[in-house]
Amino acid sequence: MLFVWIALWAVALILLLADPRSAVNRRLSAVALCGGAGALAATLSETFIPYIHEYRPHVGLENTLYSVQAAASLTSYYGLPYFFLLFALAYRPVRLQGVLRWSIPLLLLLPVAYCLAFTPPYNEVRPISHSLVVWWAVPYFLLAAVIVLFKKTGYRSLSHTHWTICLAVLPTVLMSMVMSYVLPSLGMLRMWRYNVWFVGIGVAVFLIGLFTYGFLGMRLLVDRRRLDSTLRAVTSGTAILHHAIKNDVGKMRLFTEKMKSYAESTNQPELVEDLGVVQAASSHIQEMISRVHRRTEDLEIRPQDVRLDELVRETIKPLVPRLGQVRLELDLAEGWRCLIDPAQTGEALGNVVSNALEAMNGRGVLVVALKEGKRELTLEVRDSGPGMSRAQAVRALEPFYTTKGGMGGFGLGLPYAYHVVRKHGGALHLRSKAGEGTSVYMVFPKKRVQAVKASSISSLSSSLSVSRSIREFREEG
Repeated sequence: MLFVWIALWAVALILLLADPRSAVNRRLSAVALCGGAGALAATLSETFIPYIHEYRPHVGLENTLYSVQAAASLTSYYGLPYFFLLFALAYRPVRLQGVLRWSIPLLLLLPVAYCLAFTPPYNEVRPISHSLVVWWAVPYFLLAAVIVLFKKTGYRSLSHTHWTICLAVLPTVLMSMVMSYVLPSLGMLRMWRYNVWFVGIGVAVFLIGLFTYGFLGMRLLVDRRRLDSTLRAVTSGTAILHHAIKNDVGKMRLFTEKMKSYAESTNQPELVEDLGVVQAASSHIQEMISRVHRRTEDLEIRPQDVRLDELVRETIKPLVPRLGQVRLELDLAEGWRCLIDPAQTGEALGNVVSNALEAMNGRGVLVVALKEGKRELTLEVRDSGPGMSRAQAVRALEPFYTTKGGMGGFGLGLPYAYHVVRKHGGALHLRSKAGEGTSVYMVFPKKRVQAVKASSISSLSSSLSVSRSIREFREEG
């Protein structure tokens, strides 16, 4: 049980440090803390208290540890089903208004309060009244499991994370329900000893998922911080480089102009031609570094009220001549108005679509979709190109990384798109597999971009206009 205690509290700490503002992380952390509290009670009961009683007799210390054991045991038995249900309600959120937002957690506490007030106090053999607690704890567990299991992930890039959560959390918690609540209510006591195996498997799945697909945004958080720090370093470096090259190129242009004027006045056509080549090269260098600098500089977002589906169509239209034999499929949720920067967002989407067209090399299917979720709007660009290996996909958002080889490109299209979406408070996800194409998801939280469904407003005005026309027609008739 010492392993279970340490492992579960370590998981709780990781969850809290990953994103303390997330209600999902906080509540799942509470679930792990409650499970660890039960393991702490067992460790005190079986290891520490017997050791002190036999080798270091101290009545006061034994009584203190016994009180800690009782508190930890009750926290585990009553807190585990309660916080697991709260976690499920946060993981698959239900929009609650007004008094319901704080009253539901309080209502769910009523069985706990009743058991604490009206059932026999804690003892080591029967820490709780299992025959009573099982009637509300088991429904809490089962309802929470159903809510978590049937959550819709919204877009495919999160499906791996969702199933990792299901595999790490649900079997562990449900087996704890059987061993710690159901079987003791039938007279089979101290079955919690077998929870150690299921907790071990759950922690292993948690760690594997954490380093493979991410867990409740933790890998995403690490990747995001790494990319943000890389972009800041690149921004500083290119700014210095841009300034230095701009000054030196300016000097080159000034002196070559003087030399060119002298060559023309002295009738030296070959020297004039050579100086023209030098001037063109200097202009090319200036343009190259300016393009890099524009893509990596700290973006200034200028939000405007934009209809997102129209922005997508306007962005795609200039790229249509490049389609060749590529079949373009648009699947756009209509009517969503957002406060976003249309120039930056359109440029970012154009970069992603251009990458997809280059990857398909004139053949295949390109899908551009705008999907609406409960809390976010997602722009998806999916191509049927060759895709990327896992190693390439991991590095795809790094500045200057490109898979185009000698075909050109700075490797700044995806990092720029990532930067734009992050400036809008959103996230960019990439999913790719060799031989199966690539999908890029630009996710905009509705709250941050103040998204409003304009179709409902237009449909209301249309219905009013129609009813007004009918009324005027009848009056004329």
